[in-house]
Amino acid sequence: MSEETAARGRELTSTNGAVPGEPVKKDENSRRGNWGNQIEFVLTSVGYAVGLGNVWRFPYLCYRNGGGAFMLPYFIMLVFCGIPLFFLELSFGQFASLGCLGVWKISPMFKGVGYGMMVVSTYIGIYYNVVICIAFYYFFMSMTKLLPWTYCNNPWNTPDCSGVVSSSHQLNASLANATTSLVAGVSEVVNRTKRTSPSEEYWKHYVLNISDDIGNFGEVRLPILGCLAVSWCVVFLCLIRGVKSSGKVVYFTATFPYLVLTILFIRGITLDGAINGIKYYLTPQWQKVLDAKVWGDAASQIFYSLGCAWGGLITMASYNKFHNNCFRDSIIISITNCATSVYAGFVIFSILGFMAHHLNVPVSEVADHGPGLAFVAYPEALTLLPISPLWSLLFFFMLILLGLGTQFCLLETLVTAIVDEIGTDWIIRNKTVVTLSVAVVGFLLGVPLTTQAGIYWLLLMDNYAASFSLVIISCIMCICVMYVYGHRNYFKDVEMMLGFPPPLFFKVCWRFISPVIISFILIFTVIQYKPITYNDYVYPGWSLAIGFAMALSSVVCIPVYALYKISRSPGATFRERLKFACKSHPKWGPALQEHRTGRYAPMASEDTVEARPLKEKEELKEELKEEEKEKERKDEISLTIQGSNGSTNTHNNPNPSA
Repeated sequence: MSEETAARGRELTSTNGAVPGEPVKKDENSRRGNWGNQIEFVLTSVGYAVGLGNVWRFPYLCYRNGGGAFMLPYFIMLVFCGIPLFFLELSFGQFASLGCLGVWKISPMFKGVGYGMMVVSTYIGIYYNVVICIAFYYFFMSMTKLLPWTYCNNPWNTPDCSGVVSSSHQLNASLANATTSLVAGVSEVVNRTKRTSPSEEYWKHYVLNISDDIGNFGEVRLPILGCLAVSWCVVFLCLIRGVKSSGKVVYFTATFPYLVLTILFIRGITLDGAINGIKYYLTPQWQKVLDAKVWGDAASQIFYSLGCAWGGLITMASYNKFHNNCFRDSIIISITNCATSVYAGFVIFSILGFMAHHLNVPVSEVADHGPGLAFVAYPEALTLLPISPLWSLLFFFMLILLGLGTQFCLLETLVTAIVDEIGTDWIIRNKTVVTLSVAVVGFLLGVPLTTQAGIYWLLLMDNYAASFSLVIISCIMCICVMYVYGHRNYFKDVEMMLGFPPPLFFKVCWRFISPVIISFILIFTVIQYKPITYNDYVYPGWSLAIGFAMALSSVVCIPVYALYKISRSPGATFRERLKFACKSHPKWGPALQEHRTGRYAPMASEDTVEARPLKEKEELKEELKEEEKEKERKDEISLTIQGSNGSTNTHNNPNPSA
């Protein structure tokens, strides 16, 4: 038995283990797979954290909350909440090499947190791909000599439409002529009670053909449906081999947006009025630093933009090699994400400043956030640029890539959770089938969002599906790891994995500061709650009830599963069952045997990975002693056979190599 075990151990080490001082050519975890290299993991995580919110939410929050003064609470929240939580989730997933469900072997009663993460990722994955598909649609519509939202002389325009470029100059006007015509039309624009731009009417009446109520679905917008199919196909093809294929794609999808941002930035700062836009973006209003709302917005933006509690960070880190320095990665990725937000603000506000200059209105009147910025304000600004279709192509291509980087991780989170939970060899070999199934279901669930009422449902999901529920999930995760599993145990786990303990600052943040900030975000979210609206449309009460139901559907997983686990746990009293349900599963710890050292060290038996109790150790020693005695007895018998060359003895010996 001992020889066979040793042989298996050597085979396992040669296949999965890393020989010190030599480059690792194969996956460390051959059954599950690893990233091709650390660059792929970092780029994927950057693509996951850097998304559409960096372009359409951060700049808006910055100018609304005191411009440059907003940077102070923003970076404070990054240091005390963002980076610590990011490091916690990366180390959590990397240590166990499991997705957002499997990691809860750390305390099985809290597995509902993992299910909550899956529910959140499902909601976000459904509507996020619809936003990407609309960006695809605008990208395709930009492949023309004249952007279709430039003028007000289209069948979908209303009498209230007032373009920044006069339609009378459509046939022969250059940008200079169009700009001159603006001056004559400024008084008309200003005198209107409400100016409706061609880009806004193109968005509402042509792209969406929006209905008058969230309950009035109308017809499916076939062009949007087609783009949704294209978007899901792209996501599936990029994930067809899991992290092996997505890790290669991110070399492009995670880096090219920075090239586009740089091109747009260089173009933007050379435009008239761009400096005014940047000044408006950065000018600090220090009195707002004392406003609790500013700190709440800063904490919320850090929390949501980094993707905490979505399950994606745990999933991506689970494909790392065990001794990867995820501490370094968490700092690099978090700072890159926040720096991208600041950089995108310069790009956006240089263009908006240019637009405000031509309209002769304040920057605040052309600034917007969310879909209003991406598909109304910015496209309108693009019509004022020379060779506007080119800039439009670049802008929407950037949005597509930013969205895809996040969508890859959302889909991989769901697929990994399903595969890890079932865990059979068949499901691991046929992971592509699971990926295809999740993509098809995601496409079908996204079809209602392509109807005439789709934008109402999209915004409802965006505002409720991943709002306060994420805060609750993250807070409970911190409590479980630090106080149920035990902070000392977790610090030892991190030290065993990285070779050094977490810095004192992170220990303090994990135990005290970050949970307090998360609680502050939750309280702030509740106090500042306002019913959702879309322009002048006020959502009816029944739709808000659906929104709250979506938000609670992820949170309710936590107590429901906890009660289920307690009821199924052994014990005579509730306290005993509760204690057993909170206790770590015997298989909790590093996935590979060569990494299970110290308190995770396996014993000689190959059919177990957990450390045996003392009683079993003694029994195992007795078994080994009996084997040795039996071997010695047979050796003595063989010596009594005269004239034998040992062949008979060898034939009868079950362990000839001994």
